[in-house]
Amino acid sequence: MGRIEGMHLKKGSENKKGLLSHLNVRTVSAGTLAAIFGCTGPSLIIINGASNGELTQTQVISWLFAIYFFGGILGILISVRNKQPIAGAYSIPGAVLVVGSLSNYSLNEAAGAYLAAGLIVFMLGIAGVIGKVMDWIPVPIVMSMVVGTMISFGTEMIASLEKAPIIAGSSILVYLLSFRYIKKFPPILISFAVAIILSVWMGEFQVKDVSSVFVVPQLVTPSFNIDAIISMGMPLALLVIGAENAQATGVLNTQGYKPPVNEMTILSGIGGVITSFFGGHNANIAGSMTAICASKEAGQMEGRYAAVVVCGVLFSIFGLFAGTVMPFVAAMPKVLISTVAGLAMMGVLLSSLQEAFSKPQFQFGSFFALIIAMSGVHFYDISSPFWAILGGVAVSLIIEKPDFKTIIVQQSKKSTDSNVSRSLK
Repeated sequence: MGRIEGMHLKKGSENKKGLLSHLNVRTVSAGTLAAIFGCTGPSLIIINGASNGELTQTQVISWLFAIYFFGGILGILISVRNKQPIAGAYSIPGAVLVVGSLSNYSLNEAAGAYLAAGLIVFMLGIAGVIGKVMDWIPVPIVMSMVVGTMISFGTEMIASLEKAPIIAGSSILVYLLSFRYIKKFPPILISFAVAIILSVWMGEFQVKDVSSVFVVPQLVTPSFNIDAIISMGMPLALLVIGAENAQATGVLNTQGYKPPVNEMTILSGIGGVITSFFGGHNANIAGSMTAICASKEAGQMEGRYAAVVVCGVLFSIFGLFAGTVMPFVAAMPKVLISTVAGLAMMGVLLSSLQEAFSKPQFQFGSFFALIIAMSGVHFYDISSPFWAILGGVAVSLIIEKPDFKTIIVQQSKKSTDSNVSRSLK
């Protein structure tokens, strides 16, 4: 299923190359940057929020192990299978959701909610519902959601100029000059190296007095509490599908890939089931990391999946040694990560904007999707990407109903081509 659904136009000798041939300075740097981004700020959300549930150090490390180790493995498997840069990690909005609810439930009850969320996502993937839904959602609306969700990376990059003008300003300037004059190395790699050097020279790395020890992950037995499933499990399932998977799908479409939506959903469900037994909230397809690995900064289109492999390996190592490396991760300046992440997202944001507003169809729906996603609203513990798509489609159905005829034609042609293909076989 996934092989056919995820197949891009990959004809020619380039597509016969193996993984090793695609491991170069661009894919390695993009994958490393994606891993650094994913292992810094997002992990601190879990560490800081775990105090709400009064979790022990072992329980926190087990949580980190589950989502990073299995998230990394998930990304490697699906990207190598489909030759597409589909990164695995976990839902960052989901982490915010669950840490806010841990004080109300035991870890075992939370694990039961995570398990229920994983099963919901898995069953929807097996049923093929998500793939069919995504086929009928207008691409400009999805692209607008991607822009609205990820525009904060750009604004935080500019905000970093006020907080640390030397580090942020130098990184941006070096990136622009490298982009213009240096073709051999990725501009983002040079910019990141300069930011690291300046941060160390200025004493911005602050290693806190936190013990660095190896901790063996601890198994957790899920128990089922209907309130926990309703308040944590169901919103988490919607976040995985409506935020992470939808973002990743939109990004991949923008870059010219045809993502295997149902396979992405199935594996995200399996990831959620496995991580629940370690107290982790969900390992799934990750929107932000996919955006970094799928960008033009990662090199030639057919080889960008190698960046996900690099990211996945680093994620898995981080998960295995989370207790050892966390103090060093916490020491990294936030402005450094914000600046470099903003630069890494520029290509994705530009492509998504062009796809969203370059055609006259779905303009109102796209605009509403953009501003809803940018607002960061949370209704019923579900974050803005889901509501952006829902709101954008609703607006277009009211104002731009004739535009949906193009989708009907496309789906009819797709169905006809599929029938012809089956008859030829």
